[in-house]
Amino acid sequence: MQAPVRDPVASHVQSLLSARLFVSPQVVGKRIYFVSNLSGHLSLYAMDHGGSVPEPLLPPDVVLHNPHLMTGYPYYVLPKLRKILLMLDNHGDENYQPMFLPIDGGVPEPVFADVFANHRVHLLDVDGDRNIAYFNAESRKEQLLRAFQVNLKTGAVVPMGESKWGNYVDATNETHTKATLIDGYTAGDTIIYFWDKRKGERELLWGKPLEERKPGEIVKPSGIYGGQFVAKDRALLFVTYLFQDTGGLGYLDLDGPAEVVPVRITGVRHRGVGEFGTLHHLKANRYLVGYNIDGCSWYYEGTFDAAKRRMTLNRVLVGRGELSNGVMESIRYDRSTNRFALSFSTATSPTQIFTIEGPQRRAIRHTNERVLGIPKSWLASGEDASFTSFDGTRVSGRLYMPPKELGFKSPRPLVYYVHGGPQSQERPDFAWFSMPLIQILTMTGFAVCVPNVRGSTGYGMTYMKQVDRDWGGMDRLDHVHAMTKVLPREKRIDVSRAAVVGRSYGGYMTLMLSGMHPDLWAAACDMFGPYDLLTFSQRIPETWKPYFAIALGDPQKDRDFLVDRSPRTHIEKLKSPMLVIQGKNDPRVVEQESRDLVERLRDIGKDIEYLMFPDEGHDVLTFENRVRCYSAIVEFFQKHLKP
Repeated sequence: MQAPVRDPVASHVQSLLSARLFVSPQVVGKRIYFVSNLSGHLSLYAMDHGGSVPEPLLPPDVVLHNPHLMTGYPYYVLPKLRKILLMLDNHGDENYQPMFLPIDGGVPEPVFADVFANHRVHLLDVDGDRNIAYFNAESRKEQLLRAFQVNLKTGAVVPMGESKWGNYVDATNETHTKATLIDGYTAGDTIIYFWDKRKGERELLWGKPLEERKPGEIVKPSGIYGGQFVAKDRALLFVTYLFQDTGGLGYLDLDGPAEVVPVRITGVRHRGVGEFGTLHHLKANRYLVGYNIDGCSWYYEGTFDAAKRRMTLNRVLVGRGELSNGVMESIRYDRSTNRFALSFSTATSPTQIFTIEGPQRRAIRHTNERVLGIPKSWLASGEDASFTSFDGTRVSGRLYMPPKELGFKSPRPLVYYVHGGPQSQERPDFAWFSMPLIQILTMTGFAVCVPNVRGSTGYGMTYMKQVDRDWGGMDRLDHVHAMTKVLPREKRIDVSRAAVVGRSYGGYMTLMLSGMHPDLWAAACDMFGPYDLLTFSQRIPETWKPYFAIALGDPQKDRDFLVDRSPRTHIEKLKSPMLVIQGKNDPRVVEQESRDLVERLRDIGKDIEYLMFPDEGHDVLTFENRVRCYSAIVEFFQKHLKP
């Protein structure tokens, strides 16, 4: 028997990580299927509606990946076929392939392998009643993405076109004879193609293709997605940012002029700063409509009147009661039982599975997950830390302080946490990496500041687009302003003992801040952040290169800019010790990128620690690795910031 853990850091880490994940639920009849790390790594499980011992559906050596890093569904249960369609990669390499397994569990068997050979595949949509699925396949060899409609019962595969700009299936009609596909050049800059099964080729429906634009021509980002066929397939309803910077609904008449018109939304109950975000068809004229408000999820059940171009939000599903002040990880609707299955968490509560059902749309919780051995009063819910930046831009943020019950005296050393993306957002979400780390840090005596600087999602299209072709520019200055003008005024914080940490783009920003503003930091932790934007641009998957050539910069045409904005150019000015963390199988920021950084800094005598996980990708997911990773970060900051 292993002796109890007595080290306070290790004890807190293991206690917080004892809260297991319950994500991506799907209710099917009397069963609830879900992804969880009950075994120490992510796998697929099922339990009875109302509660039962979770049943594993996969062999113990099969490891699933983080659904947040996937496009589309990680799995889909097909009751009529008595099968589960599963998207499986190899320990975080993100080369997903479709697999079938029996509905009661078994060994995954590849399907459509001849079609998807040498492709990275995404399951975009499924009609479980008709057993029709839509896939997007990224070539691993060339800059090309292909779309397919697949009959999962007969095995018939219908190509839907190809493009280097996305080619994602968006809207599909009930009979699966019509669809729209979205091409996108940068975030929000999207155009629509129409596909008719009888013709077999996609045709431009709305928007101006990049190839037809004049040099320097500015096209307003439409942000169109979430399309739904309405009015007996004669029109489209979709999310768009054409009329409101924070998003809304648009309507396109397929029989008339190709002009998008706004849709009025009534019945909104929430208040706050945020944006529109979700539209899903439920049944008949009923829709699921979602918002991100101050980082928290609000979801409604609404009805659409096509004649009046009006969406009426009839009932709050998420945003009140037990499902409030947090983030909905995922939600799925089951037509046969008229129920929703969802996963929800907050800054202080782990993920829980709920169903919403009945005429009154009652929320029923099916799990009771909690951290072990830690009173809830020790967990920090955070407080608003928004500020006005150097040029008058409002920047949203939260500050997490050690709870008073723990007896820490001010001022506290600071950990400055930078989210990834860059077009992403830090939210009060216990599901994945950030929030457990924040809670461990506050319990250890650190204050943690989490800003959503310009370029973040959740605050409108204009705010998000400011990071395009400006990596490490204005957003970096937002961080510097916070560290030099805003946080020093907070008497509970000691900015002379500050560390910066970030993952992915947050890792990139950690490197830029450490190299360009070395006097601000007593320690730094980079998790899989790009080191050299030229080599980063060469090493990413082929299908990603067209996007990054526009959104970041072309490696040939913009070489000088990319050199200037590379951490490699500035990092030798680093003054603080640095911890670098990386997954060996990461396809986004390959391991060599971090190794180049570590080897260069060690060559010039910098204090660098390197932690590399051979069985992880662009995340740290298995329990043993997470314990080691979180412990290493906290102990590193303890050593150099001395809380």
